[in-house]
Amino acid sequence: MSGHSKFANIKHKKERNDAAKGKIFTVIGREIAVAVKEGGPDPANNSKLRDVIAKAKANNMPNDTIDRGIKKAAGDASSVNYETLTYEGYGPSGVAIIVDTLTDNKNRTAANVRSAFTKGGGNVGTPGSVSYMFDKKGQILIDKEECEMDPDELMMAALDAGAEDFSEEEDSFEVITAPDDFSKVREALESLGIPMMEASVTMIPQTWVELSDEEDIKKLNRILDLLDADDDVQAVYHNWDE
Repeated sequence: MSGHSKFANIKHKKERNDAAKGKIFTVIGREIAVAVKEGGPDPANNSKLRDVIAKAKANNMPNDTIDRGIKKAAGDASSVNYETLTYEGYGPSGVAIIVDTLTDNKNRTAANVRSAFTKGGGNVGTPGSVSYMFDKKGQILIDKEECEMDPDELMMAALDAGAEDFSEEEDSFEVITAPDDFSKVREALESLGIPMMEASVTMIPQTWVELSDEEDIKKLNRILDLLDADDDVQAVYHNWDE
């Protein structure tokens, strides 16, 4: 079945970079706080919290850190005032970029995001200006070395659970779902003991942009590095074919 290997590779690279900076724990901590505020501290009754916990485990966040985050959010729910904001824009040579943020100060976040685009020769556009070039999908990445299940059995388990697509890459298996089916498919695979190195609802480009000019590549990396370094930024999606 068709895969999205370019996207998977980008995700691998990004997650490794984030983990190296420790930022991913900050990102997940905020997501836990918001999930608890919206649906309560019991994962059994809060599907959004279950999804965030799965993401935390995929990124090797210790269980006691997860539990502390949930308890803190439950005891301090009134102080959780994060707002979800999405920015869309273009980098060099028309590379489309989507930035998901979770912030307690939208003026600060807006200024930082605009600054990142400007410093890399890009510009922030209006809502909807680039998102139409992406498909919102659930994505589960499974490390081949960690998975003992036969690939065909894994594919059938994923498809039977409601997955749209299954692909085998060089070092991983990739499961794609509709956003509304993501939790169901993830939990079905989790119940089979399938180890996941990434599990989230994400944005997958429909087309890709190649960059050949070294200056454009340098500028785009500048934008991505500045966004990745911002604690308010939860995720960055782009259609650059690296």
